[in-house]
Amino acid sequence: MAQSGVGKIRLFDDFCGPEIPVAITVANTAAAGYYIGPYAIKGDLADNDAGVVALAITSGAVRLTGTNEDTFGCALTTEQIFSPALNGTIVVEARVQTQVLTAREIFVGLSSVAAEDIIPPLTYVGATSTTNTAANFAGFFLSTELTAAGYWHCVYNGGTTTGPTVTTGTNSGVLAVAAEWDVLRLEVDPNGTVRWWINGNLEFTVATAVSTTVLQGVICSPFANANTVTDLDVDYLLVEANRDWTR
Repeated sequence: MAQSGVGKIRLFDDFCGPEIPVAITVANTAAAGYYIGPYAIKGDLADNDAGVVALAITSGAVRLTGTNEDTFGCALTTEQIFSPALNGTIVVEARVQTQVLTAREIFVGLSSVAAEDIIPPLTYVGATSTTNTAANFAGFFLSTELTAAGYWHCVYNGGTTTGPTVTTGTNSGVLAVAAEWDVLRLEVDPNGTVRWWINGNLEFTVATAVSTTVLQGVICSPFANANTVTDLDVDYLLVEANRDWTR
């Protein structure tokens, strides 16, 4: 039940540049402890390939650059603090683009696992198999290892609706284009229903796609594929949720 006027949680950064300390504009020597606005930066940050830089472009943006170690990345994250049942409806929205669409994976959404040396919550190969490294997740996934490489896939796991193991059931039909922005919006209701929006269009709705009680955190990240350094440009990242007023 609402107790005051601060019943909404809202995290937002427009990444206009001045708030990014010099210490995190280049590769780091520690695995954790860096932040941009309300978001933590996680990943293999001790690697010389990895880091975060501000981009001098219209409206501002940051470029996340991951290591060249296969499946490892550099992510904007929160802690695992969001419960659909207690905080829903939870919204994660990001405007993103990538310089090229080769040898990379991208995940934007919620996951029950986000270790400091961050890896994606799932890995697809081809069209028929997947490895879920997180028991609960929902988000947008792009991988050049997919049969439908370059397409945004709407993925999920952990609810009473079994997570898909074939990519034909998750392909949004929206093809990412190098150096062109896509707006990705994820909505997770208190009952575990998830909606995936791309560029203002509702692409998927899945009832009970995630657990209603497992705590999840935000991940917005590129990941290395085939030992190639990858990057992701982020114009903004928005997270909205309701406050849990349970005493």
